[in-house]
Amino acid sequence: MTGLNGQRMDANVVVLGTDNVGKSALIVRFLTRRFIGEYGDIESLYTHSVVVDRREQTLNIWDAPYSQQDLSSESLMCEKRVQWADGFVLVYSICDRSSFNAVSRLIQIIKITKDFLGFEKMPIVIVGNKRDLHHRRTVLSEEGRLLALSADCQFYEVSAAENYHSVLVVFHGLVDRIRESRVSVKKLAGIKGIVKSMSAVFARRRTDSL
Repeated sequence: MTGLNGQRMDANVVVLGTDNVGKSALIVRFLTRRFIGEYGDIESLYTHSVVVDRREQTLNIWDAPYSQQDLSSESLMCEKRVQWADGFVLVYSICDRSSFNAVSRLIQIIKITKDFLGFEKMPIVIVGNKRDLHHRRTVLSEEGRLLALSADCQFYEVSAAENYHSVLVVFHGLVDRIRESRVSVKKLAGIKGIVKSMSAVFARRRTDSL
């Protein structure tokens, strides 16, 4: 399932954001290249195959509804999403300050939940959508970049309405982060295994010398 040497890989991606930030439009633009502007708050799960760096990747994308309950580290739904996900796309509108603040809080909750569950890595991409509406901007690009830098996330500003390629870059960037995360977790597991084996050897030596 998780080949790291050119084999087919599967990855689960959760896309989150408050109402009217264009997260569903972002997903559909990625899946179909088409832009559709109007969506209800409908929970959806999509499966899509992409090729990144000549490797085939199957993405399972969960278009997750947003509620204030998501902003609780004790939320069972938040735990469920973190357990399921290999990575998150957190979307805000550059025209909506409250949606940006919500993304900031979501990052904190995801990290708290990840640590509680004992997960090593959780790649997160922050997306400022509606770049075409720059005349209505209330969130500066620099604010998005600073948030991403402080949280060790990737950051993109895009227009799902106008540009398919920039949306493609978002998901390809997350795929790269997921791969890097899996490699580092695998290396860490290997190091822990070596340390555990060495500890067992030294423990046996101490026992034998008694």
